[in-house]
Amino acid sequence: MSQKTLTESGRDGAVAAPADASAKRWWILAVIALAQLMVVLDATIVNIALPSAQADLGFSDGNRQWIVTAYALAFASLLLLGGRIADLFGRKTAFLVGVVGFAAVSALGGAATNFEMLVTARALQGAFGALLAPAALSLLNTTFTDARERARAFSVYGAIAGAGGAVGLLLGGVLTDALDWRWTLYVNVVIAVVAFAGGWILLHNHRDAANSKLDVPGTLLVAAGLFSLVYGFSNAETHDWSSPETWGFLIAGGLLLAAFAWWQTRAAHPLLPLRILLDRNRAASFLAVLISGGGMFGVFLFLTYYLQLNLGFSPTKTGAAFLPMVAALMVAAQVSTTMLVPRIGPKVVIPAGFAVAAAGMAWLTGIGVGSSYVSHVLPQLIVTGFGLGLVMPPAMQLATGGVAAEDAGVASATVNAMQQVGGSIGTALLNTLAASAATDYLVGKDPTNKLVQAHATIESYTTAFWWSAGLFAAGALIAFLLFRRGVPEQDADAAPVIHM
Repeated sequence: MSQKTLTESGRDGAVAAPADASAKRWWILAVIALAQLMVVLDATIVNIALPSAQADLGFSDGNRQWIVTAYALAFASLLLLGGRIADLFGRKTAFLVGVVGFAAVSALGGAATNFEMLVTARALQGAFGALLAPAALSLLNTTFTDARERARAFSVYGAIAGAGGAVGLLLGGVLTDALDWRWTLYVNVVIAVVAFAGGWILLHNHRDAANSKLDVPGTLLVAAGLFSLVYGFSNAETHDWSSPETWGFLIAGGLLLAAFAWWQTRAAHPLLPLRILLDRNRAASFLAVLISGGGMFGVFLFLTYYLQLNLGFSPTKTGAAFLPMVAALMVAAQVSTTMLVPRIGPKVVIPAGFAVAAAGMAWLTGIGVGSSYVSHVLPQLIVTGFGLGLVMPPAMQLATGGVAAEDAGVASATVNAMQQVGGSIGTALLNTLAASAATDYLVGKDPTNKLVQAHATIESYTTAFWWSAGLFAAGALIAFLLFRRGVPEQDADAAPVIHM
């Protein structure tokens, strides 16, 4: 069904669909969710397998970071281009090409015989992910136009976006322990087969921006700017903040993005029309995604270290330890998007979610050398997960809601870019602060004493957790100040048509 106006009205005044079309939409959601899970998994699934991959291929500790960084750089720098390609050439085409390409280069990475081959595959994964992720989100945005159905769909999508990293840790641990590190990449082929078959059958191609042209100068500016920004923060993890390789790239990234913003006011066919950013609720939602992406790494990264290095958890057990957080996030995602935001609006719900997540992270700073998972980690994870579930799904829904159909792809890409850049910033800042805390703790103590070393690592983790809590608290304040009062109105002009 393409460009067919559905005339049956729902109780909320939104456009409703016949039962068969409604059922088809939920199958489309399943396909989109599966593809999105594949992209989100790869941000963390390979992390747990890195030690095994390093031992097998024989690359150095210094090169190990590139297995993660290559993916992040390609993904972040090409996201807006990927989103615009979906608008210009059709979302089904972009989705299917992204799925096939992602699967192919994942197989290449799984078969890697040396470091260079694996890094190349990871960079190509990021490139195809940058095409797939915005296509998937824009398909969701243009498929679900009824307010209630859209809320339920975004509760699922937002839960996957928020919890996918934890699922990646679990799946990475299981595959590495049970099979081989290579299966953390091969598993994408299995997922892709199902996603491709579903997309081929269920989706119809539609080019909402077919009359527009690609903004080449804007594409080059934003790709170079995002690349420099992510690369600069990545260098902060391995170099000092005073290193030219850190601040030089950060300054260059800032200048390039400023030049991109200026060019968008002059371009005939802007890559990112400023009308997307000027809506107050949408801008607040982009910032909420950015902040939550940065703070979440305080949970995943440092808690993974604590569980494995201090509590002696296996990779599989570590991944399983995050499942209660995933469950809490999914429950909160459903509650926030379908019940709370439609009744009381985002100005209350999203700041409250940030506040709950901040409380959970602050509570997590109580861990010690002899702490147990059940008493000192589990309750805190549940609280943090519930708080993030009140933030991410409604923020993603509001960030793409009310966008004209021809801008759906690039708006979706901006959401993904915010999450990716937030993660890069969070990782760099928290790693630096944690390392400094451990160094400061060891001053005047015997660094060879194992108990002293253990306390130093705990100091580094709790420092990261405190900063994550502070980041979430700042998010609560920013969200409260920026979001409009009241319940967001359904934009009848933005989505009167369903494209499937």
